[in-house]
Amino acid sequence: MPEAIYIHIPFCEQICHYCDFNKVFLANQPVEEYLDALEKELIATLEKNPPQKIKTIFVGGGTPTSLNEQQLERFLSMIERHLLPFATSDLEFTFEANPNNGLHSKLSILKQGRVNRISYGVQTFDNELLKTIGRTHRKKDVFEAVEEAKKIGFTNISVDLMFSLPGQSFAQFEETLDTAFSLDIPHFSSYSLQVEPKTVFYNMRRKGKLALPAEDESATMFELLIDRMKEQGYKQYEISNFAKPGFESIHNLTYWNNEEYYGIGAGAHSYVANKRNANAGPLNKYINMVEETGFAYIDVHEVTKNESMEEELFLGLRRASGVSKKHFYNRYKVSIENIFGKQINDLKQRGLLQETDDFIQLTRAGFLLGNEVFQEFIGIS
Repeated sequence: MPEAIYIHIPFCEQICHYCDFNKVFLANQPVEEYLDALEKELIATLEKNPPQKIKTIFVGGGTPTSLNEQQLERFLSMIERHLLPFATSDLEFTFEANPNNGLHSKLSILKQGRVNRISYGVQTFDNELLKTIGRTHRKKDVFEAVEEAKKIGFTNISVDLMFSLPGQSFAQFEETLDTAFSLDIPHFSSYSLQVEPKTVFYNMRRKGKLALPAEDESATMFELLIDRMKEQGYKQYEISNFAKPGFESIHNLTYWNNEEYYGIGAGAHSYVANKRNANAGPLNKYINMVEETGFAYIDVHEVTKNESMEEELFLGLRRASGVSKKHFYNRYKVSIENIFGKQINDLKQRGLLQETDDFIQLTRAGFLLGNEVFQEFIGIS
């Protein structure tokens, strides 16, 4: 059974221009009814597939800290009743948060509710760029939010950073990194802007109103990111994630290790009992479906052995450690070379993969062209 659970809170007080996650404006939304549905789905899910232990809980969004104090307390009491009895002693419990004003009391509530990891959506420290991408916080707010979390007792703090933003220069990203390191926190996630459908930026680009850095400049920013993180003692343990020793995200490693996980909430995905499930995204549809059946699945797909082997490659190669040949054989009873030998050799010749006695890994060039590498393993087995 899964040892990880993701819970989705879709409410936002501001919709960012790049965001394509399932989200809605907070104002006038049925928040209490949504929390009712969350609990009902959680109970039904655990009854259908009872966990033996829970090692990681991740609450994402949306903006989970858009819940008011009473709603946060209600939500955390739900977690305490239904999930904490299964929690391991080293449970990683992550809450996403926006570094806005007025977080102190909410952070205290989270700490009391056994949350032990905070992930701040910062993206950049440049105030003009923050306005451009639709964020409401400013540089000073980030420092205050991180300091608040530290004062309350959080030691595991992560910050999201983006590069290749509209109008962003190499020098601006370099300054963002300098500022980020001054926060003295143990984890960063950093990734290039991707313009997704149904976003403000997508519509702007269609109209020719979105000026983005050139592809080669974006690659140069990524190389700067890799080098500067290493200089500062952060290990790149996954393409977009960097941590001080012992602070790697256990929850996200669940995905990259191709392990199963529960997913609760509107638009959430799960991987349980060899099935990948997708929940309804629209709020009212989700609430009504859960009210009727306890679940909100709009798609259920049983993963075949071939699909699982492909996922093992394109998910596992995201890790710096790569894919273990021994683990692959133990899981699928066939050697990785028998299934993907041609693709691996081709990518090695192109300088995108490297091989040790037991691991297949991305090279530095492979990190820069990750999506191109992963595509080679999809739909071929």
